[in-house]
Amino acid sequence: MNTDKPQIDLRSDTCTLPTPEMRRRMADAEVGDDVYGDDPTISSLESYTADLIGTEASLFVVSGTMANQIAIILATRPGDEVIVHKYAHPAHHEAGAVGANAGVNLVVVSGEGGCIDVDEMESFIRPDEHYLAQTTMLMVENTQNMAGGRVVPVEHMQTLYSRAKARNLTVHLDGARIFNASIASGTPVRDFVACSDTVSFCLSKGLGAPVGSMLCGSKETIRKARRVRTRLGGAWRQAGILAAAGLYALQTNIERLADDHRRAQTLVKAIEDFGVFSITHPVDTNIIFMDTVQEGVPAGPQLEEALKREGVLANAVSPQGVRFVTHLGVTDEGIEHTIDAIGRIVASG
Repeated sequence: MNTDKPQIDLRSDTCTLPTPEMRRRMADAEVGDDVYGDDPTISSLESYTADLIGTEASLFVVSGTMANQIAIILATRPGDEVIVHKYAHPAHHEAGAVGANAGVNLVVVSGEGGCIDVDEMESFIRPDEHYLAQTTMLMVENTQNMAGGRVVPVEHMQTLYSRAKARNLTVHLDGARIFNASIASGTPVRDFVACSDTVSFCLSKGLGAPVGSMLCGSKETIRKARRVRTRLGGAWRQAGILAAAGLYALQTNIERLADDHRRAQTLVKAIEDFGVFSITHPVDTNIIFMDTVQEGVPAGPQLEEALKREGVLANAVSPQGVRFVTHLGVTDEGIEHTIDAIGRIVASG
């Protein structure tokens, strides 16, 4: 990459860097040993989170993957089945953890826009026969990353929840980007959370913290979750330094997610205007999937490399496609630079 060009990192909203004020909060954080329960900043983060989203309790964990795994382990036994959308994060991006850690099977179902088909979901719930695996959990992801950051409408989640609970399933909301869903749809985050028994969300994506996720639920669920977290190697010591960043993120960076969504729309419009790309999923929030559809224009990995030479980082996701993700580290000027870079690549192709 030409080092005299700016670096616009659109690979993921996990690529955010802590702001100077966030770093100051981290440096000044009061800390203690969380294994003994005496890190006051972690305690503040956990109580603030529960109050914010409307659950009884919450737990600070290393990652969204860890939060999902703890939720699955608590709700299942080895040999059980968990119903997920075909694009679900545990099915693609958690290194086979559901099998290795929980010993369960994932049953993948379809659905447009990342929304699980309700009737198909119900058809995969096993009857209580000794020769069948038992279906014990439904997992819903919102926003749905691989469907293009789509928002699963709260009305759909309410239907899924009521149908699942009627069949005695535990419902987990993988809400890694649930605040994006809330801001984009105008739906209070508590309304989404009410459609689940447990919910996880990431502090380290659009909210801008460097590390961490939250697992939320009832007091009894979170009490049990602490033991599972320890079993997975996730017990913290003086992690209040990290919790301070998460607390600042929740207090400061939720409403500004609208800026990320606006910048994504600016980029989408420009991409469509070039006439040589296809936006493969409607863009609700901050994630854009784009395919090259004109011969002679770089696509997939070749486009990723061409963008890199222009000072723009993106992820190739297929032979034809790349993904862009806007976040707090990407300014309006960065979007304009990206549009200009794509224009130069198209012209030279």
